[in-house]
Amino acid sequence: MSTRYAFYPGCTLHSTGIEFGASTELVCDALDLDLVEIPDWNCCGASSAHSLDSTLFLALPARNIAQAQQIEDVDSVAIPCAACYSRLAAADLALREDEHFRGQMEDKLNFQYEGRLKPRSLLDIVANDFSRERLAGKVQRPLEGLKVVTYYGCLLIRPPQYTNRWDDPEHPQTMDYVMELMGAEVMPWSYGVDCCGGSLTLNRSDVVVHLVDRLARAAHEAGADAFVTACPMCMANVDGRQKYRGGPPIPRPEKPDYEPLPIFYFTELMALAYGLSLKKVLGKHLVDPRPLLGRLGLV
Repeated sequence: MSTRYAFYPGCTLHSTGIEFGASTELVCDALDLDLVEIPDWNCCGASSAHSLDSTLFLALPARNIAQAQQIEDVDSVAIPCAACYSRLAAADLALREDEHFRGQMEDKLNFQYEGRLKPRSLLDIVANDFSRERLAGKVQRPLEGLKVVTYYGCLLIRPPQYTNRWDDPEHPQTMDYVMELMGAEVMPWSYGVDCCGGSLTLNRSDVVVHLVDRLARAAHEAGADAFVTACPMCMANVDGRQKYRGGPPIPRPEKPDYEPLPIFYFTELMALAYGLSLKKVLGKHLVDPRPLLGRLGLV
């Protein structure tokens, strides 16, 4: 299978998810995964377009699909961000099955929908387009002793009509598989697809703090040292909204009864296992992961 893909980085990889962007570049280089950035890509609209205009919510990612068709000799669009992936997958489904919408977009965007490009999560590509031997063969520093819970969130594998069931929407295993190849110990838990609060983090941070607090307690109960995710929104909420860190002025016990856990992008842990330098990137986390990694001899 070709290792050349159209690439949609999205807004987050250049801003609040810069750790995801930097580690994605390192890991893809290590795997010789050739990413061809979509020319003149635009925001997918995941943050707010759905609340403003249902057509715009699909038209924004549809334009990215139109732009991606300019890239020859590729059959997939690699998308690191879970929300961006969900939006492009939804737009592709609408273009494929809704004749009226397809006609509107072809007219407005001056293109003809080809249907040859499949929007895919970068996690899906890494796990399913590369052999176990190739993924594990790059490991130079196994993540021995690191206990993680894999946190997929709401959008990475659901709804299945968008995501084409590349993983089980209720009990996903893809990230677990990749982390185990890196040498980490994946701890069983029941919260891998629970919501973190998504874009409520600004206007209803009380809700987000409650949801994240529940996730953090469950991760502690599972015996985990850290979370691992493929979603920038999940990263932002879990990293910044664990109890006793930020959030609104809500009642809290004077003495914390648990310590906030670090959260990593799956590409960060892959880069560490591959012996690649992430010193500047790791320093950007709000819950600093370096003490944990230092104790385990991983940095």
